[in-house]
Amino acid sequence: MCFDIKFVIASQLKREKRLQDMNPEASNIELGEKHAGIKDLYHASAFTHPQILIFTNREPYKATPSTWGLIPNWVKDNNQGLQLWNKTLNARGETIFEKPSFRFAAKNKRCLIYLDGFYEHHHYKGKTYPFFIYRKDKEPMPVAGLWSEWTDKETGELLNTFSIVTTNGNALMGRIHNNPKLLEPRMPVIIPDELRDAWLSPVRNEKDLAGIKHLIKPYQDNVLTAHTVQKLRGKNSLGNIPGVCDELIYDELAFDFIGLSNH
Repeated sequence: MCFDIKFVIASQLKREKRLQDMNPEASNIELGEKHAGIKDLYHASAFTHPQILIFTNREPYKATPSTWGLIPNWVKDNNQGLQLWNKTLNARGETIFEKPSFRFAAKNKRCLIYLDGFYEHHHYKGKTYPFFIYRKDKEPMPVAGLWSEWTDKETGELLNTFSIVTTNGNALMGRIHNNPKLLEPRMPVIIPDELRDAWLSPVRNEKDLAGIKHLIKPYQDNVLTAHTVQKLRGKNSLGNIPGVCDELIYDELAFDFIGLSNH
């Protein structure tokens, strides 16, 4: 699963700069003008349906504002859309080419979401402890997504929405993501840097389709690290501030997770 993320706008600039060949100052100015309504999210819950920037297969190097929670183009009205919204925050990679909500997007509308990290909860003696998972080099991670365009029949507004594709958890996530209600640990599909554009490439035949499916797998363990953080929910949560992802050590977990940051 992936329902809690860190998303900083500066991370998006790096992909735009690859094509536009801009210096950082110029790129920041342009992005601020184009996407004034987008804000840094140091912790955002999928269930609040935040709007963030994605890179679609249609415009691979242009950041497109999109709302978290995919609404398929066949949805008839707002009521039907709202019923689906919380069910399409994540898309299980194993079934995206079969599920009605995702199969069209899986074949025709894939996207990348650049995250600075994501949060998962560890269950221990009846309590839950949040972990922040991120790349050791602190570079943004390109996460596989599906996107959709849906026109509100009442207002005529065109809405871009997306879902994050998930897969089995790797060894690191196996230690952290132990939700007793789940059969297995899960994690977002993180695309290796050298294969980012491959996820956005068109599917014209079975060979292309096989190539896309091959990318849906757990990310390599030695690139990621994690640490525990302040509670993300409830009265002790810090809210959307930079310090929300700072390390906070819980003594009751310390022995079990010794050396985790060097994983």
